[in-house]
Amino acid sequence: MKQIKTDQIKTVCVYCGSGPGNNPRFVEAAIALGKAFAENNVRLVYGGGSVGLMGAVARSTLDHGGSVTGIIPEFLRARENALTTVQEMIVTPDMHERKRLMFERSDAFVALPGGVGTLEELVEQMTWQQLGRHHKPILLANIDNFWEPLLSLLSHMRTTEFIRGTLDVNVLMADRVDEILPRLRSALARTPEAAKELAPEVARRL
Repeated sequence: MKQIKTDQIKTVCVYCGSGPGNNPRFVEAAIALGKAFAENNVRLVYGGGSVGLMGAVARSTLDHGGSVTGIIPEFLRARENALTTVQEMIVTPDMHERKRLMFERSDAFVALPGGVGTLEELVEQMTWQQLGRHHKPILLANIDNFWEPLLSLLSHMRTTEFIRGTLDVNVLMADRVDEILPRLRSALARTPEAAKELAPEVARRL
């Protein structure tokens, strides 16, 4: 794969909950991440809603002068209160088109805490990466150890040989928001095989 300069990361897709969760640190992290995007001239690509962590990260990006692309299916516009103040809002006919566009418009993916929908979007990108369909970095924002159960499950899958060496899962991890962009940029500058070295604690677990 051709190496990419670290300054070529222009857009990051964030998967996260349409609710705030019951831990105030989740919302704090979403706000901090939006601020980091704006200050580093990174466009946010996200699910288009104005509620929960989705709304927090998008509003924070906008409040700090950043750019946001929201991508939302028609049937969710009312349910998730599509954020009308973003610079670009794309309304799709279904979830499949939404996920395709989120993938195509993003250089990397970050998963903040969230529910089943967040998990589904995250795992799909992990699967595509595992099958060699893309080499874009995927990072778990492990705020207050939110993603620990998933990491344990992946470790179990490896132990039971459903994740084999030839079909590895390379996922980055950051416990703090200020680690996210540096790790994504470093991963983009490396080959896919070297990207997992950015988070050795994850590599050991997986």
